[in-house]
Amino acid sequence: MTKPVIIIVGADKGGVGKTTIARALVDHLDAAGMACRIFDTENEVTGGVLKRFYPDRAEIVDLADSDGQMRVFDTLNPANVTVIDIRAGLLSPTLQLLADIGFLDPDKYTILVLHVLDANQASIDEIAPVAARLGAGARHVIVGNRRSATKFAFPPGALDIPMLSAAAAEAVDKANQPFGVFAKDNASAVMRGMVRTWLDRVLAQFKAAKLP
Repeated sequence: MTKPVIIIVGADKGGVGKTTIARALVDHLDAAGMACRIFDTENEVTGGVLKRFYPDRAEIVDLADSDGQMRVFDTLNPANVTVIDIRAGLLSPTLQLLADIGFLDPDKYTILVLHVLDANQASIDEIAPVAARLGAGARHVIVGNRRSATKFAFPPGALDIPMLSAAAAEAVDKANQPFGVFAKDNASAVMRGMVRTWLDRVLAQFKAAKLP
């Protein structure tokens, strides 16, 4: 990598499961042997959200604050992928902020936005406004996240993340572990198998999409 890679995971609509996608992305990067830095912007939630699963790796930052911006962007390095999980519902304002401070420049950075959609029209309606904020050079990756069994057609070319059963999702959340660790270490062979199968399907999509 000749330029620092920044992967932004977020949505303008809350409750779409963006942190689930961020967690799976970190598993993908780890499996590919890519060093990554993890930033959790859920600074209004005690202990963060992403940091719960990566307590020794994730750092909680407030990107609206200059100190938080410096902690993330003054330390960019081509040797690391920087993953930023954007606080619920704040993708567009964050992209505008990053544009204002010069960190959506494709000449200096490789920029990917994993735009997480729920299975409804409100999420679909976000796509054009978010794309307009990115401009040329940044990669806008649409990620349809099936958090329920509802049938819904995501846009052509979107990643289509399968549903993880409620029981398995709850078990991983209670364990406070990355999906990959849970799939190897959990005491229940049933839960391990369910999570491993789901994660394999997700990582296959990330790999096919050539992330990052």
